[in-house]
Amino acid sequence: MATPGRPPVLDHVKKREIVQLLTMGFSRRVTARYVGCATSTIQNTADRDAEFGEQVRQAERNAEIASLNNIHLAAREGKHWQAAAWFLERKNPQEFGIRRPNLISSDQLDELLARVAQFLLEELPESVNREAILHRLETLIRTLGPQPPEESPPTVNHDDAL
Repeated sequence: MATPGRPPVLDHVKKREIVQLLTMGFSRRVTARYVGCATSTIQNTADRDAEFGEQVRQAERNAEIASLNNIHLAAREGKHWQAAAWFLERKNPQEFGIRRPNLISSDQLDELLARVAQFLLEELPESVNREAILHRLETLIRTLGPQPPEESPPTVNHDDAL
């Protein structure tokens, strides 16, 4: 007897496509759009299916390793390595992105918010307002958690393909 409920969105064919696309370096967002699901569906399925979860993590690791390897090989052989560097800058901007002097990193923002919270604890007198302010600050910190970078779908220059 079949179990009641909605069938899974990701069947074995879609799971295989997801792993292949992630191995090629596509983001989860673009991959999800390609297979016709939400990004959260990939994560939720990976959380419920340990084997698929490991395949997803391995595919993402392999894509980064391949790009890093391409950079090393190209630099050693004098070839153009900019495409692999471009990929890494966009795939993992916290690690590989260009740092502009007037921007702060998420780590710096975390430190700033922690210091503001400590300052408020030290300076606000014990009162109802203190608890309300601290609660609002904690809520703000939770909502400012890490957000995935926006990525554009891959494009093809049709002039180059001719």
